[in-house]
Amino acid sequence: MERISVVGSSGAGKSTFARKLAARLGVAHVELDLLWHDAGWTNPSPDEFLRRAASAADGERWITDGNYSAVTVNGPIWERADTVIVLHIPRRVVMRQVTVRTIRRAVRREELWNGNREPLSNFYRWDPEKNVIRWAWTRYEAVNERYREAARDPRYAHIQFIFLGSHDVAEEFLRDVVPTGRSLD
Repeated sequence: MERISVVGSSGAGKSTFARKLAARLGVAHVELDLLWHDAGWTNPSPDEFLRRAASAADGERWITDGNYSAVTVNGPIWERADTVIVLHIPRRVVMRQVTVRTIRRAVRREELWNGNREPLSNFYRWDPEKNVIRWAWTRYEAVNERYREAARDPRYAHIQFIFLGSHDVAEEFLRDVVPTGRSLD
């Protein structure tokens, strides 16, 4: 495991898991949300997003987290990845986590990426594009099916897929990972 993509439903705990794994392995960690959400919740052009992702995947050892198909499944992240870790956490757990996380971020006015803060629309908008809680609910099955299909797809035969079905299993995985002792620094 040298180049790892961590994926899963919104609210599954991808960033938390990826940060822990990166620290354990001593490798760089890139949160794809940081590359996608510019200041003021604006987004880069598709070409710029691909350039940013390609730059993140340029090194020999790294971990990314995020579900952006344009740069993962269909792009530079998975072209270089040797491992994809899918956090396939039960929907009830995901929904509890994404709701609590969203409320915490909004109440504390936590800065997310590039100065952005959790929008209040996450609490009243019905459109999943404007409400991360609704997004997590409505996209849960499609996101998980995307990765089940990818694991069977011959285009990704170069990638080892690891499915972790609970936080207990994910913590056990982290405990069992053997640090290589090498660092990107």
